Order: sequence, then C-alpha cells, then structure tokens
Amino acid sequence: MVDVRDASYMYNSYYVEVPMRVSTADFIKNYGTLADHALAEPVTITKNGRDRLVVLSAAEYDRLKRRDRQVFRSEDLTDEVLALIAQAEVEPGHDHLDAETENWKP
Repeated sequence: MVDVRDASYMYNSYYVEVPMRVSTADFIKNYGTLADHALAEPVTITKNGRDRLVVLSAAEYDRLKRRDRQVFRSEDLTDEVLALIAQAEVEPGHDHLDAETENWKP
C-alpha cells in the first residue's frame, strides 16, 4: 500500500513537499487513494524507474492550459494582426523598460 504521507518530510524545521512518484503497478493497486491525492498535487507514475505519466486535477490542467501560448512566425501573421501590434501601447508604469532597448542592435 502506498502511504501518501511519504510525499513530505521535515528539513530544518520546514515542511518540504516532495513530488509523489509511484510505479505503474502501485498506481493500479491504489488507484482510488492516489487519484484523490492527485486532486491536491500531481502524482508522477513511473515505468521501469522512469517518469512516464503525471496525474493531476482537472482544475490544475485547466490552469496550465490557460497559460499555454501559441507561437507564430511574424510572416504568418495577417496584416490586421500586424496593424494591431503596431498600434499597441505599453501600460503606464513600464516606461523604465525603454532604457533596456535604447541602444539595441540586431
């Protein structure tokens, strides 16, 4: 039986979370307990000692997907998008960043 309490320990009076790692066999045997644990923190499932899968809550997955960004090549952007980028203005309070690009050369 996997003891979910094994996923943490004390270090210099600080509570340290260690990512939970279990073998595929242990995950299958203890699915209910480990699935519940994955609601609070990700559970890594290993095969032959190597990380293979990570189980995490749907809420955490959704949070990570919202942070996902798409990358485009500039030549693939439409004229409309390029015009919007050209019109964009920096929010107040970030003027100090101009100094970082003042003498920039490609």
